Amino acid sequence: MIKIDLKAVSSFLTDAQMKEYTGKALAGFDTLESGKGLGNDFLGWNHLPGEDREQMYRDIEEVCEKWKKIGIDLVVVIGIGGSYLGAKCAIEALSHTFSASLGVNKPQVVFAGNSLSQDYLCDLMDLVKQRSAAVIVISKSGTTTEPAIAFRIFKRYLEDEYGKKASRDRIVAITDAHRGALKSLSEQEGYKSFVIPDNVGGRYSVLTPVGLLPIAAAGFDFRKMMQGAEDMEKICMERSAENPAIQYAAVRNALLSIGKDVEMLVSFEPRLQYFGEWWKQLFGESEGKDGKGLFPASVNFTTDLHSMGQYIQDGQRIIFETVIAVKGARRMMKINDDPQNLDGLNFLNGKEINECNLMARLGTKLAHVDGGVPNVEVGVDIIDEYTIGEMFYFFEKACGISGYILGVNPFNQPGVEAYKKNMFALLDKPGYEEQAAVLKKRL
Repeated sequence: MIKIDLKAVSSFLTDAQMKEYTGKALAGFDTLESGKGLGNDFLGWNHLPGEDREQMYRDIEEVCEKWKKIGIDLVVVIGIGGSYLGAKCAIEALSHTFSASLGVNKPQVVFAGNSLSQDYLCDLMDLVKQRSAAVIVISKSGTTTEPAIAFRIFKRYLEDEYGKKASRDRIVAITDAHRGALKSLSEQEGYKSFVIPDNVGGRYSVLTPVGLLPIAAAGFDFRKMMQGAEDMEKICMERSAENPAIQYAAVRNALLSIGKDVEMLVSFEPRLQYFGEWWKQLFGESEGKDGKGLFPASVNFTTDLHSMGQYIQDGQRIIFETVIAVKGARRMMKINDDPQNLDGLNFLNGKEINECNLMARLGTKLAHVDGGVPNVEVGVDIIDEYTIGEMFYFFEKACGISGYILGVNPFNQPGVEAYKKNMFALLDKPGYEEQAAVLKKRL
């Protein structure tokens, strides 16, 4: 179960400051639960699916079983932002680090539509041509540029390679329930489809089919993940200063109030690198508006202690760290004795590497706190499906509360549209001629 440790912020915040921001977090919690705050039409994630949950689970399992029967060994997930990051981080966290090289007997899940890199798509097509591929395309509208381009390319390939009829069994759409280009195409072509709930935004969608189908396709226990999320939902529904989501939302905003403008998510487990990417989108897109919000960054220790560690220790005092502290390892390895002891490490003989990792984490905590960097610890037991589900729900809940403390709408993203309008104009999209003329003069 997730536990918040705030001991290493006590020297930076007074009791009065923590009391003030705990009160603000409780008010943010009330706003969230009342359903009357900004963006209240996007609160579907706040309470996990109820009556129709089991049918959704069976539909996901049915797709995976069908793909197993027809020999699918590569699944291309097409989506951008919240339409891929949740699945990507869960799969990265749960997979054997070298599963692709070892030939693990599970479908390999890869991602497309999250950039406009021609080289990446060409490289991915090389892989697709060597494998038996299926596609999961995720988009509410079906017109978002990056995934729409990728889907055009892979849809054409599947139809040319397997025929239009057979390719239908290899394509699943996750889209709007009622409208949009992808919804229309799915009905026209007869694709199996899942619904992105109208009241769930992309960055809050990992615990819907958006995240669950790719995670299931990769061979992981999505039911166990949902159980972790459900158990965390119950804990985070408590209106209490002991609620970990309220604690986390309170302390991060209290630290912001004293000039700690950058929150750095820290992990000592490389497999959580993409969890940092998911977290950055969740908080960056939810809070970065109206000239407000913490800047979310992430690092992987101990690796980045040999690079970013210098800045964190001695740079501007605008940073605090939120550390995902994983207690246990899934596997065990001990350090051996060396008769020559040229490296001077025989004192570690017989110790587990995980113990060294723990001491590195504690040593880093002490050093950074001494250097003026507050440290918030989010403790979890081990990295597995249950814990990942807990973490997803915990951070989503805290983000909603935190956004309301800041006084912003945590569920919109108006700033994301600016680059799109410029890109469409520069690509000569019909209707953007006037804007294109203005922009081209500036280049």
